[in-house]
Amino acid sequence: MSISQTTPVSPGALWTGRVFSGLIVLFMISDGVIKLPPLDVVTQTMVPLGWPADVSVARMLGIIGLISTALYALPRTSVLGAILLTGYLGGAIATNMRVGSPLFSHTLFGVYLGIILWSGLYLRDPRVRALIPFSR
Repeated sequence: MSISQTTPVSPGALWTGRVFSGLIVLFMISDGVIKLPPLDVVTQTMVPLGWPADVSVARMLGIIGLISTALYALPRTSVLGAILLTGYLGGAIATNMRVGSPLFSHTLFGVYLGIILWSGLYLRDPRVRALIPFSR
């Protein structure tokens, strides 16, 4: 099946995908927004992870996360946003793995978010379903 011959998405799958995507968007917006102002709690929690306690570093991470999230939220650029967010989450996974954070609660948290992110996109976008066929 080519991308132009995609089957329509059922209403249940569409709404489940929207809910999954909405949860990711809300989480990433809160993650990005909290990094923008010069909050001491943000910069001090970055130090044990090996990042400098620098407001500009936190702010740049927040901006990257927010731009990627905005691209994910827009239907025309959702695949690009998903790819960028996957890279962002991969950096979080690598950071937590490098410092020896607990596996299931901290290190794999980015994996959990990535699964929800791509599941939401898969369920709501027939083009992604055509690219990643799980049936037939």
